[in-house]
Amino acid sequence: MHRTAVAPVLVTLITAVLALGASGCATKEYVQQETGSVHTRVDSVEKQVEQNQSAIRKHGERMDKTDREVVQVSRTAQEALERAEAAGKLAEGKLLYETVLTDSDVRFAFDKAELSDEAKAALDEFAVDLKGRFTNVYIEIQGHTDSVGSDQYNEELGLARAESVRRYLNREHQLPLHRMSVISYGETAPIADNESREGRSQNRRVVLVVLQ
Repeated sequence: MHRTAVAPVLVTLITAVLALGASGCATKEYVQQETGSVHTRVDSVEKQVEQNQSAIRKHGERMDKTDREVVQVSRTAQEALERAEAAGKLAEGKLLYETVLTDSDVRFAFDKAELSDEAKAALDEFAVDLKGRFTNVYIEIQGHTDSVGSDQYNEELGLARAESVRRYLNREHQLPLHRMSVISYGETAPIADNESREGRSQNRRVVLVVLQ
């Protein structure tokens, strides 16, 4: 009776031990699999974080560059806004944007105010874009020159070129004359060094400041 009762108990114990061992092996394999999966996900997250940080840095660099460019050319645009506000020309008192046409873009002939084909094409693009995006705007057209020649000469030349732009926009694109004004800065607002040929080319420019 005693031996017969012990045998089933031993069988049960042996079965339990074997099951526990098998369960332990399965649990170890499962942990290894899950650990590998976690490592993979962590690597993926770290890679995504690095990509996001890189994108943020690049965006910040672009923003910094944009801010620097605005600072370089926006003093005269701010002055245009103040003049238009003082004259009661604006509905909202906002500076929308400014377009700079340098000598390399518009290619005015030396000592001339007539618009070249390149200048007309640039103004056509400006006008089409403007009319597609805004209504009831006010435009100040600024003439700028390099420092070659007398102050009076450069002021008169800048004004003549700005007036040529105003007439063209009115005649070819029906922009109202009373919604545009002209002013000459002559050589007084350079954006580059007048000592170099390239700098003088950048300073010879027409700036269109769009206000609302």
